[in-house]
Amino acid sequence: MELSKINRVFFVGIGGIGMSALARYFAKRGQVVCGYDKTRTKLTETLEREGILITYLDEASSLPCAFLDNHDDTLIVYTPAIPKDSKILNHFKDKDFTFKKRSEVLGIISKGMFCIGIAGTHGKTTTSSIVAHILKDTGYDCTAFLGGITSNYNSNVLFGKNNVVVVEADEYDRSFLTLHPDIAVITSMDADHLDIYGDKSHLEESFRLYAGQLKPNGTLYAHEGLPLTNSISYAASATAVARAENLRVEGSKFVFDYQDELTKIEDISLMLPGKHNVENTTVAIAIALKLGIDPDKIKQAVANFKGVKRRFEYIVNNDNQIYIDDYAHHPEELRACFDAVRQLYPNKKLTVIFQPHLFTRTRDFADEFAKVLSTADELLLLEIYPARELPLEGINSKFLLDKISLENKKICGKDFVVQYVKDTKPELILTVGAGDIDTIIEPLKNTLNNA
Repeated sequence: MELSKINRVFFVGIGGIGMSALARYFAKRGQVVCGYDKTRTKLTETLEREGILITYLDEASSLPCAFLDNHDDTLIVYTPAIPKDSKILNHFKDKDFTFKKRSEVLGIISKGMFCIGIAGTHGKTTTSSIVAHILKDTGYDCTAFLGGITSNYNSNVLFGKNNVVVVEADEYDRSFLTLHPDIAVITSMDADHLDIYGDKSHLEESFRLYAGQLKPNGTLYAHEGLPLTNSISYAASATAVARAENLRVEGSKFVFDYQDELTKIEDISLMLPGKHNVENTTVAIAIALKLGIDPDKIKQAVANFKGVKRRFEYIVNNDNQIYIDDYAHHPEELRACFDAVRQLYPNKKLTVIFQPHLFTRTRDFADEFAKVLSTADELLLLEIYPARELPLEGINSKFLLDKISLENKKICGKDFVVQYVKDTKPELILTVGAGDIDTIIEPLKNTLNNA
């Protein structure tokens, strides 16, 4: 389906972070945009305020008239997270509407554009957001589809006037294989989504296929140590081609020097904490330099990048209490997040509130989760957020809790967490997870600010 022939778009699962970015894109283009989601959230409410009609009732009768019958200019975008028995989904199938997954639509949009695709099992949202910000802030410009709400722009989609598009390329169900980037980044290839891939070898093969989809004369950047050929390595290491050196903490900021075969940029200040974010920034700088952007402008853009919502986001930060929220939901992401917290606040007691995401992920990585979570000083463990899955026998939060060696640990509900924080007033709180743990952010913030 050609982009120019699309006049009406309906999103089944419009509340997803990637889906909502596409919805905003088509609305900006002047198309009729509507959608369905099962739950009203802050994000869907924002879309409604922007003029997008959303139904929360899974009934064909709830659809706008424009989407009751099939038309050649109508596109249905869906997410695999929607149940196969969805009445709205089956209405569109029964009437032979044109169906595309989010990733396929990104492929349609980016076709003919200069595409920068950022992939990886973790790090891709922050990295793509930094790349897009540098291109915007320096005046180079770009359009961008991101997997998070950037704090600088308060949006997950950016609109540009040139032919450059930055895309967060999702490895889930091999979605990124619809893209053909001019510049590709692979940040990580840790085992994940084993419900789709079966084992790590199949996941790695999928990333190699993605790397093979580079356009002729394209450039691949890969984190040092990944089993990929014909790539430019990057890392906070002395042996990477694009590297961060002289890494140190100054106040609440991380400062480092950038070095590659041609360019050195000294004393780069980064608001985002942690070695992993320094590395994400390193490859973003490498891309910007390859595009010919002035090093001084790059340095200035990095310094004023405020981060992404739910990526090490400070919710409360005062002399008495610090509350940080992070999307981490994989053992490696948790480890990176914990390390950043400890570097910044080595002498504070760390209270972690964690919501496991998916029964399969909890089962597959239980030992790794337990090892990381055991390094907290105090753990409040929520029940597993099922997302698209049905329960698995014997796989619950108690199954995970029993593997955690930390003594100060307990399973609890979200209401208990808010009351517990109110009663105990922890000095350093970290909420982590990818489910609906974000629903307690505001209650915790209010509790701490009114303490």
